Amino acid sequence: MKNCNSESSKSKTRSTTKAEESVSYPAYIGLDVHSQTIAVAVARSGREEPEFRREIANKPKSVEKLIKQLTTEFAGEVLLFCYEAGPCGYGLHRQILESGHECQVVAPSKIPSKPGDRVKTDRRDAIKLARYLRSADLKPVWVPDEEQEAMRDLVRARGDFKNHEKHALQQLNSLLLRYGHVWPSGKQRWTEAHFNWIESREFPHPWSYVVIQEYIDAVKGATRRVADIMAQIEMLLPQWSLSPVVYSLMSLRGIDKLAAIIILAELGDISRFDSPAQLMSYVGLVPLVHSSGEKTYRGKITRTGNSYVRSLLTQSSWTYRFPARQTKHIKSKAAQASEGAKAISWKAQKRLCGRFRYLMRAGKNPKITVVAIARELLGFIWDIVCNEMPKLQRA
Repeated sequence: MKNCNSESSKSKTRSTTKAEESVSYPAYIGLDVHSQTIAVAVARSGREEPEFRREIANKPKSVEKLIKQLTTEFAGEVLLFCYEAGPCGYGLHRQILESGHECQVVAPSKIPSKPGDRVKTDRRDAIKLARYLRSADLKPVWVPDEEQEAMRDLVRARGDFKNHEKHALQQLNSLLLRYGHVWPSGKQRWTEAHFNWIESREFPHPWSYVVIQEYIDAVKGATRRVADIMAQIEMLLPQWSLSPVVYSLMSLRGIDKLAAIIILAELGDISRFDSPAQLMSYVGLVPLVHSSGEKTYRGKITRTGNSYVRSLLTQSSWTYRFPARQTKHIKSKAAQASEGAKAISWKAQKRLCGRFRYLMRAGKNPKITVVAIARELLGFIWDIVCNEMPKLQRA
């Protein structure tokens, strides 16, 4: 697999590159952001103790006023801001970048903490952010652009609605089972015939019919919601800048259109990772290692990063238990993929199908085997994205 860096993706997240981490700024501003307020602390370049300034309202006008004051104070030089990733989103990040300054959105789980600290306030948090920002001890997260964030919201909404549908189906089925009504196991569930059968059941009390109908309406409403959001995703896909990459990823065995959309919506431009190993670590598919003295524990994966993508990849990896071949289904879903993507997907098939059989013959647990295949599959996904992104940039 080739080494690949996407310059366009890095320009969107200017605060995340190693080169910029080594740049010296006249001041480093830590922002402890909440829904209503923002606590502000400033650490000047050097070794001075960070200074807490004040608390401002979390409103664009208040932030604009703060930026102007700091710009004037430091003679118009570029400053570096930071705040923790959280429910307040990336609007503040974009506003700071538009003002001409730099900003990092940092991972809360990567912020250094002292075990003895028992006092937590907004003031202390802002000062800590400013101090660690100056010493380059914070880990920036990738910030999606507005188009990428909107597509990710669509995908996550579809996932939420699918969970609602699953729960509604389970609740209706449990209610029927409690009254002794069991649909024959050989017939398909949740069809029109199945719903007609449910509505024709007899119950001991008149109120039970109302309850059953409400559960049926909840199931149909949840199903309709999933179909509606999926239709929106299908309609907007051609307008998405990463749509050509979606069709190329579909050439991979086990990756259909929805899976490809989810992967790219959640991870964005994967070519921003310098190597497949970085991507595998980001998704949490690398083995966990705990070493202390002569004892070393190896086993489970780290399970860090995006659990949605990790779960999807493990499900897709089960398809590699079959022999490698170009079936009619694989050819049809890869119809719009580039020739380079098709070549990589066939290489992936030969590698992963053989690897699956080898690990199973070696006596590995099937679940461990699937995780190993998912890890390698992610490497081939990285390879295809790196192959496609330069074409999009030239276009």
